[in-house]
Amino acid sequence: MNEALSWDEFRLVKAISDSGSLGGAAEILGLNHSTVFRRLAALETTVGARLFERSREGYQPTVAGDEMIAVAITMADSIIGFERKLAGRDLRPTGQLRVTTAEAIGQQLLPAIMAQFRAQNSGVVVELKLSNQMLNLSRRDADVAIRLTNDPPEALVGRRLCAVRSAVYYRRDLASSLGSQPLDSAPFVGFGDSFGPTAGRRWIETHVRPGRLVGKINSTLSLRELAVQGLGAALLPCFLGDVSPALIRLTPPLPELETGLWILTHSDLRRSLRVRAFMDFAGAEIVRQRRLIEGADGEDAIARGPSPAPAATRP
Repeated sequence: MNEALSWDEFRLVKAISDSGSLGGAAEILGLNHSTVFRRLAALETTVGARLFERSREGYQPTVAGDEMIAVAITMADSIIGFERKLAGRDLRPTGQLRVTTAEAIGQQLLPAIMAQFRAQNSGVVVELKLSNQMLNLSRRDADVAIRLTNDPPEALVGRRLCAVRSAVYYRRDLASSLGSQPLDSAPFVGFGDSFGPTAGRRWIETHVRPGRLVGKINSTLSLRELAVQGLGAALLPCFLGDVSPALIRLTPPLPELETGLWILTHSDLRRSLRVRAFMDFAGAEIVRQRRLIEGADGEDAIARGPSPAPAATRP
């Protein structure tokens, strides 16, 4: 091989591997199918080896292809790391900021926070990514994560804002029909497959007989709406259940379901002005709503004061 390879050629091989097809690679790279076909043929001529085997299942890398893909992944990680370090050298809070959080938090708590933050930081454009999956901050899928977790990843830095507590809620005007043992008689709406916190799914399996399960859903906000419509009781975060006048608690907050709420970023980004500005502002605003999030403001809340101010941090 007499010609030097460029980053674009490594990107091409990685895109074909990631998608398993030329059409998928074309979509990733913003090219057309024929261009990807020609570039792959030219690259294989340059390196003097076939990089992919073509089959009905798609494009599978050969040994040579695997070696080139490994180099492409290393190069991509290095570029991402360099971008993170550059992002940490902002002179003022400007530019795009990607924030990820769970659906319920993003829709119930963050809209007002985003509007207030933008009013004070007009140079920052916040892109909110609602996902119940843990996006990878190391790969710049997001810059800031507001996560429900009791064990934040070691690579991230930030602080614990408060606890998130959950209880069982039922439609208020139907609760009187449940008798003296409401949990034993209420119909129940559960979590859809592969959705919901592990502790919550375990609680339902333990406390709700299969015959009382009348539905499942993979959205926390829609779960609340089903409870409001009277389909059944639902296990909800207190910050969702307590703000709905149509619902009443059937249980106090359940201690076994308590989860920490953290605001986190990658260590390379902690000196970025826009990241610091958002984390400081959003963190303070969420802490102001701590009683709601921890379930202390509900009419049926456990007779106890709020928990001590959180001190856990990731330096």
